Amino acid sequence: MGIINEVAFNTVHNNQKVELFTLKNKNGMIVQVTNYGAIIVSINVKDKEGKLADVVQGYDTAQEYIDNNKLYQGAICGRYANRIKKGKFTLNRKEYSLAVNDEGNHLHGGWIGFDKKIWEVKESSVSKVAFQYTSPDGEEGYPGTVTVTVTYSINENNELRLDYSGTTDQETILNLVNHSYFNLAGEGCGTINNHQLQIEADFYTPLTKNHEPTGEILNVKNTPFDFTSFTCIGDRIDTDHDQLAIGNGYDHNFVLKHHIHSLDLVATAIEPQSGRKMEVLTTMPGLQLYTANWIKNEKGKEDHIYREREAFCLETQNFPDAINQSHFPSPILTPENVYEHSTIYKFSIIDIK
Repeated sequence: MGIINEVAFNTVHNNQKVELFTLKNKNGMIVQVTNYGAIIVSINVKDKEGKLADVVQGYDTAQEYIDNNKLYQGAICGRYANRIKKGKFTLNRKEYSLAVNDEGNHLHGGWIGFDKKIWEVKESSVSKVAFQYTSPDGEEGYPGTVTVTVTYSINENNELRLDYSGTTDQETILNLVNHSYFNLAGEGCGTINNHQLQIEADFYTPLTKNHEPTGEILNVKNTPFDFTSFTCIGDRIDTDHDQLAIGNGYDHNFVLKHHIHSLDLVATAIEPQSGRKMEVLTTMPGLQLYTANWIKNEKGKEDHIYREREAFCLETQNFPDAINQSHFPSPILTPENVYEHSTIYKFSIIDIK
């Protein structure tokens, strides 16, 4: 059973205390999060036989996250998650240059993004924990001092809810994402090719060879990107398709059908053998499907070795590089406004006929 020992997270990093928080409900669901990177460390939910297993990849100790988490496992990515082309954007006629940390682009907030910060604990109970981080003006090249809060909570419906908020003292851009790697059979249990996936999206945003958006919005119909009905993740992942070749699998933003700011069901994943089902609800306009295509023998929890396509991410987000694509939803946050969005990961068991 994948319950992490809280003692393994009692450490100090950069003169700040790292802690692990355990959230529980009456159904046996157990979620563990740490204030280092506001990371989801474990999500333990039952299968069709009532057996509990941890369904997210990660590490057993705080120090391993500090030393090894180049994959952003479970972390909050920011100030701007995903890619910004060449790390450059213009705001109010001023050009900003961000840290360039991925093939000439800016990725997930730069070299020392929100995923590597110690967040302040604002509130904690058996069902909720709230973390806050203040990013100073100029950090990783971004304008404005930004204060962000992420609140994790669970309820008796086996819903893990993430509520995000952010404020700034000058115009900036903000896109916060949780980067959990899921395997509904249990972390370390092999391929996710047999997981069935449905995404409420008729369009996706293709990539250049450098993994930044081309700016196009393409129809998924008659392509390997059509998840409008349940499809096994592995059914078409090796299809001869230029976009799959670029990503070595799926690593793409889907344009969600729903009305932005409305908390709606946007994706469902099912693992048939365990019977576990995960539904994703969000207020965000985009969803990144990533099938862990670049993981090579990464040592994780309980000495498990993680390999490519043994987990998937469903990252609720604004579109990548939206600041440089005027037809994408605006990522600009002004001092007059509050950045707010919510995402729910809901776990249940499929009806077994």
